[in-house]
Amino acid sequence: MSYTPTTYDPYDFANRRHIGPSPNEMAEMLRVVGTQSLDTLIDETIPASIRQKDTLDWAPLSEHDLLARMREVAGKNRVLTSLIGQGYYGTVTPPAIQRNILENPAWYTAYTPYQPEIAQGRLEALLNYQTMVADLTGLPVANASLLDEATAAAEAMTMAERSAKSKARAFFVDRNCHPQTIAVIRTRALPLGIEIIEDAPENLDPTAVFGAIFQYPGTYGHLTDFTDAISALHAAKAIAVVATDLLALTLLKEPGAMGADIAVGSSQRFGVPMGYGGPHAAFMSCRDDLKRSMPGRIVGVSIDARGNRAYRLSLQTREQHIRREKATSNVCTAQALLAVMASFYAVFHGPVGLRAIAERVHGNATRLATALKAAGAEVAPDAFFDTITVKVGVGQAGILAAAEQRGINLRKVGRDRVGISVDETTNADVIARTLAAFGITDAAPEGFALGFPETLLRDTAYLTHPVFHMNRAESEMMRYMRRLSDRDLALDRAMIPLGSCTMKLNAAAEMMPITWPEFNQLHPYAPIDQAAGYHLAISDLQQKLCQITGYDAFSMQPNSGAQGEYAGLLTISAFHRANGQGHRDVCLIPMSAHGTNPASAQMAGMRVVVVKSSPNGDVDVEDFRAKATQHGDNLAACMITYPSTHGVFEETVREICDITHAFGGQVYIDGANMNAMVGLVKPGEIGGDVSHLNLHKTFAIPHGGGGPGMGPIGVKAHLAPYLPGDPADGGEGAVSAAYSGSASILLISWAYCLMMGGEGLTQATRVAILNANYIADSLRGDYPILFKGNRGRVAHECIIDTRPFAEFGVTVEDIAKRLIDNGFHAPTMSWPVTGTLMVEPTESETKAEIDRFVTALKAIREEIRDVEDGVISAEESPLRFAPHTVEDLVADWTRKYPRAQGCFPPGAFRVDKYWPPVGRVDNVHGDRNLICICPPLESYVD
Repeated sequence: MSYTPTTYDPYDFANRRHIGPSPNEMAEMLRVVGTQSLDTLIDETIPASIRQKDTLDWAPLSEHDLLARMREVAGKNRVLTSLIGQGYYGTVTPPAIQRNILENPAWYTAYTPYQPEIAQGRLEALLNYQTMVADLTGLPVANASLLDEATAAAEAMTMAERSAKSKARAFFVDRNCHPQTIAVIRTRALPLGIEIIEDAPENLDPTAVFGAIFQYPGTYGHLTDFTDAISALHAAKAIAVVATDLLALTLLKEPGAMGADIAVGSSQRFGVPMGYGGPHAAFMSCRDDLKRSMPGRIVGVSIDARGNRAYRLSLQTREQHIRREKATSNVCTAQALLAVMASFYAVFHGPVGLRAIAERVHGNATRLATALKAAGAEVAPDAFFDTITVKVGVGQAGILAAAEQRGINLRKVGRDRVGISVDETTNADVIARTLAAFGITDAAPEGFALGFPETLLRDTAYLTHPVFHMNRAESEMMRYMRRLSDRDLALDRAMIPLGSCTMKLNAAAEMMPITWPEFNQLHPYAPIDQAAGYHLAISDLQQKLCQITGYDAFSMQPNSGAQGEYAGLLTISAFHRANGQGHRDVCLIPMSAHGTNPASAQMAGMRVVVVKSSPNGDVDVEDFRAKATQHGDNLAACMITYPSTHGVFEETVREICDITHAFGGQVYIDGANMNAMVGLVKPGEIGGDVSHLNLHKTFAIPHGGGGPGMGPIGVKAHLAPYLPGDPADGGEGAVSAAYSGSASILLISWAYCLMMGGEGLTQATRVAILNANYIADSLRGDYPILFKGNRGRVAHECIIDTRPFAEFGVTVEDIAKRLIDNGFHAPTMSWPVTGTLMVEPTESETKAEIDRFVTALKAIREEIRDVEDGVISAEESPLRFAPHTVEDLVADWTRKYPRAQGCFPPGAFRVDKYWPPVGRVDNVHGDRNLICICPPLESYVD
């Protein structure tokens, strides 16, 4: 008898690690779905007319081969000590934070905390972040992070325009702002018709502007007290914005003490590596009366059903999901994971530790300045915190080269100056090597000297809350991080079946390289030849994305999906202007579109014209044609999502594209549902001119509790010349602070593509469609599935209609909260149709986990039947009391259903049961009594 070796390959990442169901499980699922093969199911789901002809052809790597490849590429980067500054600084990530937050799937696989009962841990961490920002900036209200400092500054400009009583149409920009900030502000201002006045602060005419932004400290180091300028702005009914540095504010007079209305900046230097540009959490704080105009998410304090303190996202009606084209911003993704890291950095060090770090940074800067002046150098400014500029004349290139030879990058300023920004990592050796680049061999003087007037010293307390005064023994810090993560439900515990959000596996091997110093310690404005590894990785990812989508070029700059939409629409507008068609400003958007679509169009200066949906959820083609005809001469673009927002491959997509092109418009295909298309359909081949891809969805970057994200845009060749420019040199159309956006997390998507291979990516799409159809068919007879294609199939997600239960008093929220008792995050609630649940299982979930979810939904349906049959009222049922806490379990039981039914429903694990830390949160109470910083100590006594 001859021996037959196994064909099983344990290193097949796609089929053994990423894709959940095994081949045998897929066969069982196909029987439930009622089709013989996966190929047949795909044929029944996707119209043949749009299927791509070619295959994705690159071979996969195993995990160990990938890591070897990543090591090789990392070795092509040269990491020098960066003293470039310009908003990016070397920092020390405490190992406890790196291991327990950044590298912990309990934190990085969590979703945006829209279900607060299962997000109390990350909500507390974000509340700590808001408190840190509010305290340090001296303003009472802060949000839970924005994308980067430049974007935050642009958001502050539009917030000022909405809030100012001034009738002026111009905005003043301090020429000492970072160049990338000025570039992004100019991009945002152009389509909105805002005039930008860029000048020195002393030349400000307050009556000519609705607002102004000042940099403090300035990009070249200047420290200015803007109190008088801000008073003058207020006298002219204008708004004052200060872009600032949190570490500097531990020593310096805070913006609130100057009278600032809004403060913005980056928390990057609070323990978050530079990562060649990101991701980093920007911040924004403001006066209390401006809070309803503030973009982004705000964590607030409310109460649960038992009156216990509970955190939640507050004032959500401000957000683009609800307000659409009337939204104050299109911000959808934040930088939650990085904000959490920064908040723990502040908890880790406390106010005394932060001040000590700031004093060391400032002391090293003054030592450098003193040594340079002693050697006869011309050093500016007179008052500075961590940054100085040295006039070097024609010797600039030589000094920059001499510094590089000594392992240091300095900043080139103009043609005759060099900038030096010291940071937390600067030590005596760095100072000596820097001075040596200037030919100075004498040691820098010892001792501490203040490099700015005492009138600029801060005289107010900050970080007084007990959380910032914990015992900072590592054991205590580790336990605090663990306690918070235990309060949350993330992908490391259970499936998160959110429609349109694609909560799939974020493999450990994909994540590992982002913590390697060769990748995470590179400054985004370091010389290009020092970042050869990054450019190799990004270029290969761009090529793969072009092959996947059918587009000809990609910009990796947009650092969120909404930012990608905005950048794509700006690209279309620039194309029309270049062709003498600048009057084209109408954007056709279906009623079912994600809220960011109309908000992005409005920000891009377009007029939104809404297109009706047909009863089956498709775009109403006749209404689309009529409106395209009506606005033909002014038609700039249409925005459609494919497969549709309703989870169906519409048969008419080519017709819609053809209509748009016939009237001179461009087609924007939203890439939110790309997880149903990779390897099967190319948006660039079915009529799309531009798409953004949510890399934090389809391409495996983790959501991190609400960010980071990436939304690069792919375009056809005719649009390529109009992609976003380089923000570092004021490039036109720049939308983010760094040219490649949050470059370090692009490595995750690249690793995902490399390990999956072309065939694996295609199989992932096919299994995502199988899993969704398996859920839809498994629930047949229990719940109506709202939309299906012509052959009875859904795409990668399905919409469960719970509206029929409303007549019995059961709401979609009751079902969502009851799923928490079963150990699941709820699907997407009430979108795109109110009163429904949109379910997307992704390809990563196993049959066992999907079956557990189906079991939970079926058990909930039985509880609804009890309400329908009059066995129990909705108000007295476990549905209304959900979610159940341990407090419910141990309290006196007076409810009309058994304790076991309430606390241990089918689908829930018995041994590893997830217990939410709070009961159902009172949303109205939280908005009526807004508290968005850590409650004072006295409230803990109550």
